[in-house]
Amino acid sequence: MNKNSFTDAALSQALSALALRAGAAALEIYASDFDTETKGDASPVTEADRIGEAIILEGLKNFAPDIPVLAEENASDGNAPDDLGTRFFLVDPLDGTREFVNRTGEFTVNIALIENGNPVFGVVYAPASNIIYGGGPSGAWKASVDENGVMGAPVKISARLANSGGLVAVASRSHRSAETDDYLKTLNVADFTAAGSSLKFCLLAEGKADVYPRFGRTMEWDTGAGQAVLEAAGGCVLAHPAGEPLAYGKKSRGYDNPHFIAWGKR
Repeated sequence: MNKNSFTDAALSQALSALALRAGAAALEIYASDFDTETKGDASPVTEADRIGEAIILEGLKNFAPDIPVLAEENASDGNAPDDLGTRFFLVDPLDGTREFVNRTGEFTVNIALIENGNPVFGVVYAPASNIIYGGGPSGAWKASVDENGVMGAPVKISARLANSGGLVAVASRSHRSAETDDYLKTLNVADFTAAGSSLKFCLLAEGKADVYPRFGRTMEWDTGAGQAVLEAAGGCVLAHPAGEPLAYGKKSRGYDNPHFIAWGKR
């Protein structure tokens, strides 16, 4: 496909299909007695990460061969593209590997399209929950996935305005920090929920929470697809303390993110 001819419908169909395939492979491994290795940055990696990434990379090569891909495991192995240009795909084949290893079910497959530093389209698939989210210029949606891996009809979702009675905050299940807790104390928080992986962005996108602060280290592939879904739903993700939208293609930083705060509708 010519790189200038994408439509929301084409992206949704292609990226959702790849996420579903990678998710199906992850579920097969999830149901087995799989091994866990440790990468150089001390984070865990499993066969599901590697197989899922291979599926997605092959699919993106067929769908859009001219567009480079920044993918977690390739980057971790030192194989990130030398030049991403102004348009690239961003892939995390298994976000929430710790949740995968701990069998909480809160892991996701994430694919995003980045243009000029902005996540303009993304899909987030939660295989263990049978739910897939997507978002782009035409808005945000979620859909159920049946036991055969077939996606149902998408339903529009949107972020909500916070209730005057207080915010619902969401934060990481495995990476919550004291700095996060200190920040939450500065807000009018009425309720709190913990969640793993990029599902935190999706909770904001579908109006189930209002704020997600993250003061620990994240990488671009951890956040791109979730940010695309949330922004399509009317929310935002702001670097902290700068207050600017979280941007992508930060090669000089090694593609890690500054601290950020994700919000629902404001």
